[in-house]
Amino acid sequence: MADVSFTHERPASASDYVALLKPRVMSLVVFTGLVGYMAAPGVGDPVLGFAAILAIAVAAGASGALNMWFDADIDAVMSRTRSRPIPSGRVAREEALMLGLTLSLLSVVTMTLAANALAAALLAFTIFFYAVVYTMWLKRSTPQNIVIGGLAGALPPAIAWAAKAGSLSLDPLLLVAIIFFWTPPHFWALSLLQSRDYAAARVPMLPVTHGAKATRFQIFAYSLLLAPLGLAPVFTGLGGMIYGSIAAVGGAFFVFLAGRVLTSRAGEGIAAEDKRARDLFGFSILYLFALFAALLAERGLA
Repeated sequence: MADVSFTHERPASASDYVALLKPRVMSLVVFTGLVGYMAAPGVGDPVLGFAAILAIAVAAGASGALNMWFDADIDAVMSRTRSRPIPSGRVAREEALMLGLTLSLLSVVTMTLAANALAAALLAFTIFFYAVVYTMWLKRSTPQNIVIGGLAGALPPAIAWAAKAGSLSLDPLLLVAIIFFWTPPHFWALSLLQSRDYAAARVPMLPVTHGAKATRFQIFAYSLLLAPLGLAPVFTGLGGMIYGSIAAVGGAFFVFLAGRVLTSRAGEGIAAEDKRARDLFGFSILYLFALFAALLAERGLA
C-alpha cells in the first residue's frame, strides 16, 4: 500500500459510508448466501436464519471497507474507482479501517450466536482471505489474483448452509465451485475493458501481464469448465427441472458469448470489439443470478 494522503473536500455523508461497504457486491453475496441457507436440509429458525444472513451481509460490507482502505492508492489512479469515498477525499482512510474491523468483529460474533462455530469460522476465514490474502497480497503480486481470490466471494452459500445444517456436504461445495469458476470469465471480461487503468495502477491483471489475446483464451477456457459444472447440482438432486433447464440454456449461451470474445479483438481499444466483452460481462451476472434464483424457486415450490 502506497503512502498516499487525500484532501478532504467535504464532511462524509451516510451514503459515503454505505459506499465503503460495496453494496452492489454485498447484494450478490447476500443472495447466494440466502439460497445456500434455503437449500440446506432442515427447517431452520426464521429469526436465527435472518441473523445468519445479516452476519454474511455485514461481513461482506466489512471486507469491502477493508479493501477500500488498503486499495485507496490504486483507486485514486483508476477512472472506474477514483470517485470512491477515500480517493475523492470524502472519508479518511483511518475511518474506513476502523469501520471494516468493527463490522468484521460484529459479523463473526453475530454468526457465532445465531448459528454455530463452523459457520462463524468460515465467515472469519472469508473476511481474512478477501482483506488480507487477496487485497494485500494476491491483487498486487500475481495475474492469478482474481482466480485464487475468487474463493472469498464463492464461500457465502457454504457459510449459510453450515449456519442452518451445522455441517457441509457435496451440494454446498458445488455451489461454491460454480461461483469460483464463474468469477474469472466474469471479471476478466471487465478487465479487458479496464486494462489501461490497471496498467497505470500497476495491478498485474491478466490483460496487463499476458495481453488481451491470452485473456480472451482464458475466458473461453473457464467458460467451458463452468457450463457443465453449472449442471452438476441436477445430478446430485440439489437442482430440479427448472434449474437444469436454466443451467443448460444459460451455460450454452455463456460459452457462445465467450466464443465471440475469443474470436474478437476485445481489449485492444476497438469499441466494436470491446462490446463483445461487455456483453459477456453483463450476461455473466444474469447467468449466476438465474442459477441461484432457480434453486430458490424450486425450494419455494417444494
